[in-house]
Amino acid sequence: MRKNNYIFSLTVIGLLYFVFGFITWLNNLLIPFLQTACDLPDPRLAYLVTFAFYISYFVMALPSSYILKRTGFAKGICWGLTVMALGSILFIPAARTRSYTLFLTGLFVQGTGLALLQTAVNPYVTILGPIESAAKRISIMGLFNKIAGIIGILSLSQVLLNNVNLNEVSLLQGAEKEIYLTNLANRIITPYIIITIGLLALAVMVYAARLPEIEPEKNADKDGETKSIFSYPYLWLGIAALFLYEGAEVMAIDTLVPYANSIADVPPAIGNRIGSFSMLCFTLGYCLGVAFVPKFISQRNALIVCACLSLLFSIAAIAFNGVVSLIFIILLSLSNSLMWPGIWPLAIDKLGRHTQTASALLIMAIVGGALIPFIYRALATALGNDLHMAYVLFLPCYLFILYFACRGCTIGKNQN
Repeated sequence: MRKNNYIFSLTVIGLLYFVFGFITWLNNLLIPFLQTACDLPDPRLAYLVTFAFYISYFVMALPSSYILKRTGFAKGICWGLTVMALGSILFIPAARTRSYTLFLTGLFVQGTGLALLQTAVNPYVTILGPIESAAKRISIMGLFNKIAGIIGILSLSQVLLNNVNLNEVSLLQGAEKEIYLTNLANRIITPYIIITIGLLALAVMVYAARLPEIEPEKNADKDGETKSIFSYPYLWLGIAALFLYEGAEVMAIDTLVPYANSIADVPPAIGNRIGSFSMLCFTLGYCLGVAFVPKFISQRNALIVCACLSLLFSIAAIAFNGVVSLIFIILLSLSNSLMWPGIWPLAIDKLGRHTQTASALLIMAIVGGALIPFIYRALATALGNDLHMAYVLFLPCYLFILYFACRGCTIGKNQN
Protein backbone atom coordinates (compact mmCIF):
# COMPACT_ATOMS: atom_id res chain seq x y z
CA MET A 1 0.00 0.00 0.00
CA ARG A 2 1.29 3.47 -0.88
CA LYS A 3 2.43 5.49 2.11
CA ASN A 4 -0.27 8.17 1.74
CA ASN A 5 -3.05 5.56 1.62
CA TYR A 6 -1.50 3.74 4.60
CA ILE A 7 -1.41 6.87 6.79
CA PHE A 8 -4.88 7.95 5.68
CA SER A 9 -6.35 4.52 6.42
CA LEU A 10 -4.75 4.38 9.87
CA THR A 11 -6.08 7.87 10.64
CA VAL A 12 -9.66 6.90 9.76
CA ILE A 13 -9.35 3.66 11.74
CA GLY A 14 -7.97 5.71 14.65
CA LEU A 15 -11.20 7.74 14.68
CA LEU A 16 -13.15 4.50 14.82
CA TYR A 17 -11.10 3.30 17.78
CA PHE A 18 -11.90 6.63 19.43
CA VAL A 19 -15.59 5.80 19.00
CA PHE A 20 -15.02 2.28 20.42
CA GLY A 21 -13.44 3.76 23.53
CA PHE A 22 -15.96 6.53 24.06
CA ILE A 23 -18.96 4.20 23.87
CA THR A 24 -17.44 1.18 25.62
CA TRP A 25 -15.98 2.82 28.70
CA LEU A 26 -19.14 4.79 29.46
CA ASN A 27 -20.34 1.50 30.99
CA ASN A 28 -18.09 2.41 33.92
CA LEU A 29 -20.54 5.25 34.66
CA LEU A 30 -23.73 3.57 33.47
CA ILE A 31 -23.49 0.81 36.09
CA PRO A 32 -23.89 3.13 39.12
CA PHE A 33 -26.02 5.65 37.19
CA LEU A 34 -28.64 3.15 36.01
CA GLN A 35 -28.61 1.33 39.34
CA THR A 36 -29.78 4.60 40.90
CA ALA A 37 -31.91 6.13 38.12
CA CYS A 38 -33.84 2.90 37.52
CA ASP A 39 -34.02 2.18 41.27
CA LEU A 40 -32.77 -1.40 40.90
CA PRO A 41 -33.64 -3.56 43.92
CA ASP A 42 -30.51 -5.75 43.68
CA PRO A 43 -26.96 -4.38 42.99
CA ARG A 44 -26.23 -7.49 40.91
CA LEU A 45 -28.80 -6.33 38.34
CA ALA A 46 -26.60 -3.31 37.56
CA TYR A 47 -23.99 -5.65 36.05
CA LEU A 48 -26.48 -6.55 33.33
CA VAL A 49 -25.14 -3.33 31.77
CA THR A 50 -21.88 -5.05 30.86
CA PHE A 51 -23.70 -8.33 30.16
CA ALA A 52 -26.13 -6.80 27.64
CA PHE A 53 -23.35 -4.82 25.97
CA TYR A 54 -20.77 -7.59 25.61
CA ILE A 55 -23.09 -10.55 24.99
CA SER A 56 -23.95 -8.93 21.65
CA TYR A 57 -20.38 -9.59 20.50
CA PHE A 58 -20.92 -13.32 21.01
CA VAL A 59 -24.32 -13.33 19.32
CA MET A 60 -23.46 -11.09 16.36
CA ALA A 61 -19.79 -11.76 15.54
CA LEU A 62 -20.33 -14.64 13.09
CA PRO A 63 -23.24 -12.87 11.34
CA SER A 64 -20.91 -9.85 11.15
CA SER A 65 -18.31 -11.98 9.39
CA TYR A 66 -20.95 -13.06 6.85
CA ILE A 67 -22.00 -9.43 6.29
CA LEU A 68 -18.39 -8.35 5.76
CA LYS A 69 -17.81 -11.04 3.17
CA ARG A 70 -20.73 -9.61 1.20
CA THR A 71 -20.11 -5.88 1.74
CA GLY A 72 -16.33 -5.62 2.22
CA PHE A 73 -14.62 -3.97 5.17
CA ALA A 74 -15.38 -0.31 4.33
CA LYS A 75 -19.16 -0.64 3.80
CA GLY A 76 -19.36 -2.96 6.81
CA ILE A 77 -17.87 -0.19 8.95
CA CYS A 78 -20.60 2.22 7.77
CA TRP A 79 -23.32 -0.27 8.66
CA GLY A 80 -21.75 -0.81 12.09
CA LEU A 81 -21.77 2.91 12.86
CA THR A 82 -25.40 3.19 11.76
CA VAL A 83 -26.47 0.32 14.03
CA MET A 84 -24.61 1.94 16.94
CA ALA A 85 -26.50 5.19 16.30
CA LEU A 86 -29.78 3.24 16.47
CA GLY A 87 -28.77 1.79 19.85
CA SER A 88 -27.83 5.23 21.15
CA ILE A 89 -31.15 6.82 20.20
CA LEU A 90 -32.97 4.13 22.22
CA PHE A 91 -31.55 5.75 25.36
CA ILE A 92 -33.97 8.66 24.91
CA PRO A 93 -37.25 6.73 25.36
CA ALA A 94 -35.49 4.60 27.99
CA ALA A 95 -34.70 7.74 30.00
CA ARG A 96 -38.22 9.14 29.56
CA THR A 97 -39.77 5.96 30.97
CA ARG A 98 -36.87 5.00 33.28
CA SER A 99 -37.08 1.55 31.69
CA TYR A 100 -34.05 -0.55 32.58
CA THR A 101 -35.09 -3.13 29.96
CA LEU A 102 -35.06 -0.49 27.23
CA PHE A 103 -31.66 0.78 28.40
CA LEU A 104 -30.31 -2.78 28.17
CA THR A 105 -31.84 -3.13 24.69
CA GLY A 106 -30.04 0.05 23.59
CA LEU A 107 -26.78 -1.31 24.99
CA PHE A 108 -27.27 -4.60 23.15
CA VAL A 109 -27.91 -2.79 19.85
CA GLN A 110 -24.83 -0.60 20.43
CA GLY A 111 -22.80 -3.74 21.05
CA THR A 112 -24.19 -5.27 17.85
CA GLY A 113 -22.87 -2.32 15.85
CA LEU A 114 -19.54 -2.54 17.64
CA ALA A 115 -19.32 -6.28 16.90
CA LEU A 116 -19.60 -5.50 13.19
CA LEU A 117 -17.09 -2.67 13.47
CA GLN A 118 -14.53 -4.66 15.44
CA THR A 119 -14.85 -7.71 13.19
CA ALA A 120 -13.88 -5.41 10.32
CA VAL A 121 -11.36 -3.11 11.95
CA ASN A 122 -9.15 -5.42 14.02
CA PRO A 123 -7.96 -7.65 11.14
CA TYR A 124 -7.74 -4.51 8.99
CA VAL A 125 -5.17 -3.01 11.36
CA THR A 126 -3.35 -6.34 11.75
CA ILE A 127 -2.97 -7.00 8.01
CA LEU A 128 -2.49 -3.37 6.92
CA GLY A 129 1.26 -3.74 7.50
CA PRO A 130 3.85 -6.34 8.56
CA ILE A 131 2.54 -8.84 11.13
CA GLU A 132 5.69 -8.28 13.26
CA SER A 133 4.65 -4.68 13.93
CA ALA A 134 0.92 -5.37 14.34
CA ALA A 135 1.12 -4.84 18.11
CA LYS A 136 2.58 -1.38 17.50
CA ARG A 137 -0.27 -0.42 15.17
CA ILE A 138 -2.86 -1.80 17.58
CA SER A 139 -1.18 0.14 20.40
CA ILE A 140 -1.49 3.35 18.38
CA MET A 141 -5.18 2.56 17.87
CA GLY A 142 -5.43 1.82 21.58
CA LEU A 143 -4.27 5.34 22.36
CA PHE A 144 -7.31 6.68 20.50
CA ASN A 145 -9.49 4.19 22.38
CA LYS A 146 -8.31 5.03 25.88
CA ILE A 147 -8.05 8.80 25.33
CA ALA A 148 -11.70 8.61 24.28
CA GLY A 149 -12.39 6.65 27.46
CA ILE A 150 -10.81 9.39 29.59
CA ILE A 151 -12.79 12.11 27.79
CA GLY A 152 -16.01 10.10 28.04
CA ILE A 153 -15.70 9.30 31.74
CA LEU A 154 -14.65 12.81 32.78
CA SER A 155 -17.24 14.62 30.66
CA LEU A 156 -20.19 12.30 31.24
CA SER A 157 -19.49 11.89 34.97
CA GLN A 158 -19.87 15.66 35.22
CA VAL A 159 -23.24 15.44 33.48
CA LEU A 160 -24.64 12.20 34.93
CA LEU A 161 -23.23 11.97 38.45
CA ASN A 162 -22.46 15.57 39.41
CA ASN A 163 -23.80 16.33 42.92
CA VAL A 164 -25.18 12.79 43.17
CA ASN A 165 -24.40 10.81 46.31
CA LEU A 166 -25.58 7.31 45.50
CA ASN A 167 -25.84 6.41 49.19
CA GLU A 168 -28.02 9.43 50.05
CA VAL A 169 -30.48 8.79 47.20
CA SER A 170 -31.64 5.61 48.95
CA LEU A 171 -32.86 7.75 51.87
CA LEU A 172 -35.44 9.58 49.73
CA GLN A 173 -39.06 8.41 49.85
CA GLY A 174 -42.30 8.60 47.86
CA ALA A 175 -42.99 11.43 45.39
CA GLU A 176 -39.79 13.24 46.30
CA LYS A 177 -37.76 10.19 45.25
CA GLU A 178 -39.71 9.74 41.99
CA ILE A 179 -39.16 13.37 40.96
CA TYR A 180 -35.46 13.15 41.80
CA LEU A 181 -34.94 9.90 39.86
CA THR A 182 -36.90 11.20 36.85
CA ASN A 183 -34.72 14.32 36.69
CA LEU A 184 -31.63 12.15 37.12
CA ALA A 185 -32.62 9.81 34.26
CA ASN A 186 -33.29 12.78 31.95
CA ARG A 187 -29.66 13.87 32.31
CA ILE A 188 -28.65 11.16 29.85
CA ILE A 189 -30.83 12.40 26.98
CA THR A 190 -28.75 15.29 25.61
CA PRO A 191 -25.40 13.41 25.63
CA TYR A 192 -26.90 10.49 23.72
CA ILE A 193 -28.53 12.74 21.13
CA ILE A 194 -25.06 14.19 20.51
CA ILE A 195 -23.54 10.69 20.36
CA THR A 196 -26.17 9.58 17.82
CA ILE A 197 -25.51 12.56 15.54
CA GLY A 198 -21.75 12.00 15.82
CA LEU A 199 -22.03 8.32 14.85
CA LEU A 200 -24.17 9.07 11.79
CA ALA A 201 -21.79 11.83 10.70
CA LEU A 202 -18.82 9.45 11.04
CA ALA A 203 -20.64 6.81 8.97
CA VAL A 204 -21.08 9.34 6.15
CA MET A 205 -17.41 10.35 6.42
CA VAL A 206 -16.16 6.73 6.26
CA TYR A 207 -18.39 6.05 3.24
CA ALA A 208 -17.00 9.12 1.47
CA ALA A 209 -13.39 8.21 2.42
CA ARG A 210 -13.48 4.97 0.37
CA LEU A 211 -10.99 3.01 2.44
CA PRO A 212 -8.92 0.52 0.40
CA GLU A 213 -9.86 -3.14 0.80
CA ILE A 214 -7.26 -5.60 2.11
CA GLU A 215 -6.38 -9.12 1.01
CA PRO A 216 -6.20 -11.44 4.02
CA GLU A 217 -5.31 -14.38 1.76
CA LYS A 218 -1.80 -12.92 1.38
CA ASN A 219 -1.22 -13.64 5.08
CA ALA A 220 -1.37 -17.42 4.83
CA ASP A 221 0.82 -20.39 5.57
CA LYS A 222 1.76 -22.68 2.69
CA ASP A 223 -1.04 -25.14 3.38
CA GLY A 224 -3.65 -22.49 4.14
CA GLU A 225 -5.83 -23.29 1.13
CA THR A 226 -6.44 -26.89 2.24
CA LYS A 227 -6.54 -26.57 6.03
CA SER A 228 -9.77 -26.09 7.98
CA ILE A 229 -9.98 -23.46 10.69
CA PHE A 230 -9.90 -26.25 13.28
CA SER A 231 -6.34 -27.08 12.19
CA TYR A 232 -4.93 -24.05 14.04
CA PRO A 233 -4.72 -24.85 17.80
CA TYR A 234 -3.00 -21.52 18.51
CA LEU A 235 -6.08 -19.69 17.22
CA TRP A 236 -8.41 -21.50 19.63
CA LEU A 237 -6.04 -20.98 22.54
CA GLY A 238 -5.87 -17.31 21.52
CA ILE A 239 -9.68 -17.13 21.59
CA ALA A 240 -9.65 -18.51 25.15
CA ALA A 241 -6.90 -16.07 26.16
CA LEU A 242 -8.82 -13.13 24.68
CA PHE A 243 -12.01 -14.24 26.47
CA LEU A 244 -10.20 -14.22 29.82
CA TYR A 245 -8.32 -11.00 29.05
CA GLU A 246 -11.48 -9.13 28.09
CA GLY A 247 -13.23 -10.32 31.23
CA ALA A 248 -10.30 -9.27 33.44
CA GLU A 249 -9.95 -5.91 31.67
CA VAL A 250 -13.63 -5.04 32.03
CA MET A 251 -13.70 -6.28 35.63
CA ALA A 252 -10.69 -4.11 36.49
CA ILE A 253 -12.46 -0.98 35.21
CA ASP A 254 -16.23 -1.42 35.48
CA THR A 255 -16.09 -2.62 39.11
CA LEU A 256 -13.97 0.35 40.18
CA VAL A 257 -16.77 2.81 41.03
CA PRO A 258 -18.69 0.43 43.33
CA TYR A 259 -15.41 -0.75 44.92
CA ALA A 260 -14.09 2.80 45.40
CA ASN A 261 -17.42 3.92 46.89
CA SER A 262 -17.20 1.05 49.39
CA ILE A 263 -13.88 2.41 50.73
CA ALA A 264 -14.44 5.03 53.42
CA ASP A 265 -11.26 6.98 52.58
CA VAL A 266 -12.35 7.65 48.97
CA PRO A 267 -14.64 10.72 48.53
CA PRO A 268 -17.66 10.13 46.22
CA ALA A 269 -16.45 12.90 43.86
CA ILE A 270 -13.25 10.89 43.29
CA GLY A 271 -14.93 7.49 43.30
CA ASN A 272 -17.34 8.41 40.49
CA ARG A 273 -14.43 9.45 38.23
CA ILE A 274 -12.00 6.72 39.27
CA GLY A 275 -12.22 5.01 35.88
CA SER A 276 -10.32 7.89 34.28
CA PHE A 277 -7.21 6.87 36.26
CA SER A 278 -7.41 3.41 34.68
CA MET A 279 -7.68 5.03 31.24
CA LEU A 280 -4.54 7.05 31.99
CA CYS A 281 -2.69 3.84 32.89
CA PHE A 282 -3.89 2.25 29.66
CA THR A 283 -2.69 5.29 27.71
CA LEU A 284 0.76 5.11 29.30
CA GLY A 285 0.96 1.40 28.47
CA TYR A 286 0.04 2.00 24.84
CA CYS A 287 2.67 4.75 24.60
CA LEU A 288 5.26 2.25 25.85
CA GLY A 289 4.02 -0.25 23.27
CA VAL A 290 4.37 2.26 20.44
CA ALA A 291 7.90 3.15 21.60
CA PHE A 292 9.27 -0.34 22.29
CA VAL A 293 7.31 -2.92 20.22
CA PRO A 294 8.80 -4.43 18.05
CA LYS A 295 11.96 -2.28 18.00
CA PHE A 296 13.23 -3.34 21.44
CA ILE A 297 10.88 -6.16 22.46
CA SER A 298 8.75 -8.57 20.44
CA GLN A 299 4.98 -8.48 20.82
CA ARG A 300 5.13 -12.01 22.28
CA ASN A 301 7.68 -11.07 24.95
CA ALA A 302 5.69 -7.91 25.73
CA LEU A 303 2.65 -10.13 26.34
CA ILE A 304 4.68 -12.34 28.71
CA VAL A 305 5.87 -9.29 30.69
CA CYS A 306 2.33 -7.89 30.91
CA ALA A 307 0.88 -11.21 32.08
CA CYS A 308 3.51 -11.48 34.83
CA LEU A 309 2.88 -7.89 35.97
CA SER A 310 -0.87 -8.46 36.02
CA LEU A 311 -0.40 -11.50 38.26
CA LEU A 312 1.76 -9.47 40.66
CA PHE A 313 -0.69 -6.53 40.73
CA SER A 314 -3.62 -8.93 41.30
CA ILE A 315 -1.91 -10.64 44.23
CA ALA A 316 -1.04 -7.24 45.74
CA ALA A 317 -4.63 -5.99 45.26
CA ILE A 318 -5.94 -9.00 47.17
CA ALA A 319 -3.23 -8.92 49.86
CA PHE A 320 -3.73 -5.24 50.74
CA ASN A 321 -6.89 -3.38 51.75
CA GLY A 322 -8.47 0.03 51.17
CA VAL A 323 -6.80 2.66 49.00
CA VAL A 324 -3.64 0.58 48.45
CA SER A 325 -5.72 -2.27 47.04
CA LEU A 326 -7.58 0.21 44.83
CA ILE A 327 -4.29 1.56 43.45
CA PHE A 328 -3.19 -1.94 42.39
CA ILE A 329 -6.55 -2.52 40.64
CA ILE A 330 -5.97 0.72 38.73
CA LEU A 331 -2.41 -0.37 37.87
CA LEU A 332 -3.82 -3.50 36.25
CA SER A 333 -4.86 -1.28 33.36
CA LEU A 334 -1.17 -0.51 32.78
CA SER A 335 -0.24 -4.19 32.51
CA ASN A 336 -3.44 -4.98 30.58
CA SER A 337 -2.68 -2.39 27.93
CA LEU A 338 -0.49 -4.55 25.66
CA MET A 339 -2.46 -7.78 26.05
CA TRP A 340 -5.00 -7.20 23.27
CA PRO A 341 -2.21 -5.95 20.92
CA GLY A 342 -0.22 -9.05 21.83
CA ILE A 343 -2.92 -11.74 21.75
CA TRP A 344 -4.68 -10.65 18.56
CA PRO A 345 -1.77 -10.85 16.05
CA LEU A 346 -0.38 -14.03 17.65
CA ALA A 347 -3.79 -15.70 17.28
CA ILE A 348 -4.60 -14.48 13.77
CA ASP A 349 -1.17 -14.93 12.13
CA LYS A 350 -0.93 -17.11 8.97
CA LEU A 351 -4.66 -17.88 8.72
CA GLY A 352 -5.11 -16.66 5.13
CA ARG A 353 -8.65 -17.25 3.86
CA HIS A 354 -9.78 -17.99 7.41
CA THR A 355 -8.88 -14.49 8.62
CA GLN A 356 -12.40 -13.04 8.56
CA THR A 357 -13.93 -16.07 10.29
CA ALA A 358 -11.12 -16.14 12.86
CA SER A 359 -11.64 -12.43 13.46
CA ALA A 360 -15.32 -13.09 14.15
CA LEU A 361 -14.45 -15.89 16.58
CA LEU A 362 -12.00 -13.61 18.40
CA ILE A 363 -14.67 -10.92 18.57
CA MET A 364 -17.02 -13.51 20.08
CA ALA A 365 -14.44 -13.95 22.83
CA ILE A 366 -15.22 -10.39 23.95
CA VAL A 367 -18.22 -12.01 25.66
CA GLY A 368 -15.75 -12.50 28.51
CA GLY A 369 -16.49 -8.86 29.30
CA ALA A 370 -20.13 -9.86 29.87
CA LEU A 371 -19.62 -13.04 31.87
CA ILE A 372 -16.59 -12.55 34.10
CA PRO A 373 -17.72 -9.26 35.77
CA PHE A 374 -21.08 -10.94 36.36
CA ILE A 375 -19.29 -13.91 37.96
CA TYR A 376 -17.27 -11.42 40.03
CA ARG A 377 -20.46 -9.84 41.43
CA ALA A 378 -21.98 -13.25 42.16
CA LEU A 379 -18.76 -14.31 43.91
CA ALA A 380 -18.72 -11.08 45.94
CA THR A 381 -22.31 -11.77 47.04
CA ALA A 382 -21.42 -15.37 47.98
CA LEU A 383 -18.54 -14.00 50.08
CA GLY A 384 -20.89 -11.76 52.06
CA ASN A 385 -20.84 -8.79 49.64
CA ASP A 386 -17.03 -8.71 49.80
CA LEU A 387 -16.05 -6.72 46.69
CA HIS A 388 -12.39 -6.98 47.68
CA MET A 389 -11.78 -10.73 47.97
CA ALA A 390 -13.84 -11.43 44.84
CA TYR A 391 -10.88 -10.04 42.87
CA VAL A 392 -9.26 -13.46 43.32
CA LEU A 393 -11.00 -14.16 39.99
CA PHE A 394 -8.15 -12.28 38.29
CA LEU A 395 -5.61 -15.02 39.03
CA PRO A 396 -6.81 -17.88 36.76
CA CYS A 397 -7.39 -15.36 33.94
CA TYR A 398 -3.83 -14.06 33.94
CA LEU A 399 -2.29 -17.51 34.49
CA PHE A 400 -3.89 -18.78 31.27
CA ILE A 401 -2.82 -15.67 29.34
CA LEU A 402 0.75 -16.28 30.52
CA TYR A 403 0.50 -19.88 29.28
CA PHE A 404 -0.72 -18.69 25.87
CA ALA A 405 2.13 -16.20 25.58
CA CYS A 406 4.81 -18.70 26.61
CA ARG A 407 3.60 -21.83 24.84
CA GLY A 408 0.07 -21.77 23.45
CA CYS A 409 0.69 -19.25 20.67
CA THR A 410 3.16 -21.65 18.95
CA ILE A 411 1.07 -24.85 19.01
CA GLY A 412 0.20 -25.84 15.44
CA LYS A 413 1.76 -22.75 13.88
CA ASN A 414 3.90 -23.15 10.76
CA GLN A 415 6.97 -21.09 11.64
CA ASN A 416 8.41 -21.11 8.10
